[in-house]
Amino acid sequence: MENFDVVVIGSGPGGYVCAIRCAQLGMKTAIIEKYNTLGGTCLNVGCIPSKSLLDSSHHYHEAVHNFSTHGIEIEGTVKVDLNKMISRKNSVVEQTTKGIDFLMSKNKITVFNGIGSFVDNKTIKISNIKGYSEINFKKAVIATGSKPISLPFAKFDKDRIISSTEALQLKEIPKKLIVIGGGVIGLELGQVYNRLGSEVSVVEYSDKITPFMDKSVSKELLRIFKKQKINFNLSHKVNNIISKDNIVTVTAEDSKGNTVTFDGDYCLVSVGRKPYTEGLDLEKVGIIVNDRGQISVNDTLQTNDENIFAIGDVIKGPMLAHKAEEEGVLVAEIIANQKPHINYNLIPNVIYTWPEVASVGKTEQELSKNGIEFKSGQFPMRALGRSRASMDVDGFVKILADKKTDEILGVHIIGARAADLIAEAVTAMEFRASAEDVSRMSHSHPTYAEAIKEAALAATENRPLHI
Repeated sequence: MENFDVVVIGSGPGGYVCAIRCAQLGMKTAIIEKYNTLGGTCLNVGCIPSKSLLDSSHHYHEAVHNFSTHGIEIEGTVKVDLNKMISRKNSVVEQTTKGIDFLMSKNKITVFNGIGSFVDNKTIKISNIKGYSEINFKKAVIATGSKPISLPFAKFDKDRIISSTEALQLKEIPKKLIVIGGGVIGLELGQVYNRLGSEVSVVEYSDKITPFMDKSVSKELLRIFKKQKINFNLSHKVNNIISKDNIVTVTAEDSKGNTVTFDGDYCLVSVGRKPYTEGLDLEKVGIIVNDRGQISVNDTLQTNDENIFAIGDVIKGPMLAHKAEEEGVLVAEIIANQKPHINYNLIPNVIYTWPEVASVGKTEQELSKNGIEFKSGQFPMRALGRSRASMDVDGFVKILADKKTDEILGVHIIGARAADLIAEAVTAMEFRASAEDVSRMSHSHPTYAEAIKEAALAATENRPLHI
């Protein structure tokens, strides 16, 4: 039986990064993956393929709606080849997962394909079509990720009632797509098919989309999506979904108690994800799972067994790939007796629609709820020369700062390249910068980043220069 210093179960961003860091620190490391490709949900059926389709559909939308304004004329009709678009997405996924194969080899990490389950607190069984084998570990890390949540009255049939996984590989463009859930996944994939010609209707239980975001961002994003001809039905509770003869009928109750029905040829259910811990045999090592299916861990991400850690989507906190990566590094360094830390307040959230949405730190609602006095500075993207040059004028940057100390407490961006711009906010907040600090930094002109400087000026002395 082979012995390892660390065995990681799951090869998503948290798992493979954890394995790499363990190997860098001199530990004999193995990783176990149930599927044939490494990378987990993110690389195979999540972050990477969805961004590929978002980019492809964005190019098509620009060609149809904006190229002529730029003086680019296209003869004939611009057409979508969905099969080719999906094929390109698959190619991107393949290249990315092969990159993880290379990193495993480069760092001399042993890869096992199969389902990993605990025999006891020092042995893991690996089961696959060839049978099973066992390996020993000194430390183990659970990084098995999450899976889509289905509604109790409508399980995924993977044909017409679908999850994000099936939405990434449809054979046709839906005529009418019903999206249940106005969160990140629903909005991203809804925008993909809206651009390609689908009539998209979003049904959301809350009275706003992206309820976890700052209220001003949610409001602006809703305005933009409505302008893009996406239909929204807020404060609607879905009660039933029926698929018959290639037609999906969704029955919901609106805020006044009226019954409303929606018909479409596909229904994407995107109401969240839940930790995936099936088959791990956690009971054999006495690991506790809470009522949400999450593995309980302490501040160092140890389970109630000191030799077993858990990271990423299987524990509390936002289900984000970069959060899992940070936790993977933290666990590896803790095992190596180092003293790393994660500031969970400074892990950014991003929605990769266009315009993009990104935020870090506290929202206005959170600060008000906690009785923290703050000041707010906001700057519209349309006031930037760079935005006008690219025709990306929607959105704004909003900075929330402590009223007494001027320390930046939250940054919320909706606009072109917000996903990249948020890194400046994370950096500033990591060093506890004030709004004035950022306002005095030179920002290249013309760039989208100038909006951050202007919002900082607005938060500092209410003196933005360009509005």
